[in-house]
Amino acid sequence: RVGSSTKKTAFQKGGDMTDQQAHRDFFSCDLFDHLPYFKDDMASMEHPVFSLSTQADKRILRYEHNGNSIRIIPSILGLPTIHDKDILIYCASYLRAAMNRGEVPSRTMRFVSLAFLSLTQRGSGGCSYERFKEALNRLQGVVINTNIKTGRFYTEKGFGLIDSWEAVKEDSSGRVIAVEIKLSEWLYNAILANELLTINPDYFDLRKPMERRLYEIGRKHCGSQDAFKIGLEKLQLKVGSSSVTKEFRRAVREIVADNHLPDYELSLSDDDNVTFTNRVKQHHAIVRQTSFIHLKPETYGKAQAAAPGWDIYALEQQWRDWIAKKKEPPKRPDVAFIGFCRKKCLKNG
Repeated sequence: RVGSSTKKTAFQKGGDMTDQQAHRDFFSCDLFDHLPYFKDDMASMEHPVFSLSTQADKRILRYEHNGNSIRIIPSILGLPTIHDKDILIYCASYLRAAMNRGEVPSRTMRFVSLAFLSLTQRGSGGCSYERFKEALNRLQGVVINTNIKTGRFYTEKGFGLIDSWEAVKEDSSGRVIAVEIKLSEWLYNAILANELLTINPDYFDLRKPMERRLYEIGRKHCGSQDAFKIGLEKLQLKVGSSSVTKEFRRAVREIVADNHLPDYELSLSDDDNVTFTNRVKQHHAIVRQTSFIHLKPETYGKAQAAAPGWDIYALEQQWRDWIAKKKEPPKRPDVAFIGFCRKKCLKNG
């Protein structure tokens, strides 16, 4: 599937491709290829490249920090959004997986639109295909000027996030069923250099643009550490939010209250410090703590009396799973377990 491949994929049926198309250098992403992980590029995780607006955003964005500068100029359709970025994540994930298998895929790749829509948690109705096409146009139309290098290379020219795209197959209503995309050198160099991080697939379930951006920052800076702390003002700069500080603080507090970012828990202190806490490490630490909780032999008899007719050892496992989700193990575990059994019995009759 590398180079001048004429392999028939799920969307190349019935000789509907021209000879010119069939002999192009492209990487064919099969509909049934297994994707073991999703990969995001570190440059756009670190710096605010994508708009957080859900409306057409036609501002020119400028960002400077620690010697890095970036200017993002929208097309007439507006800036690419953080939801548009899903296409780049999808492409980077497949190309990196191919490289891990020893292949050297080209910058141009083909895939079935339905596979992308499905794996990134989007609908498959007609409007999903239209939004997909609009996203492709925004990614191609944007102009980026930056001194941020990917791989060993600086890109000293204006470039889009994808160089080009075209529909390889459309249905009768003009929906793009299969697409060919040529990635920018900037992203392709990042993929070759493995300047990527694995992200949680639950990222695609996040509908609020701010949640997605905060997850990216947490993944980039907290990673597998226990925690990462950052001031609210600096965080707003990294997020790329154009809101006033008061509104940004309110938005962060809402996300803190919702508490459903994958992998990381967010907190905001009174002195405007935001902390990302690693949920996985926190959970494993608590599980290790709970595994050392030993109940007295007589506790089982008291628990059985509190919940007659119940499987007391099954209840014990439920109890241990429940306390593993809490901040700290109970100080009086025997009393806590008996109370758990009593409540379980009363609640379920």
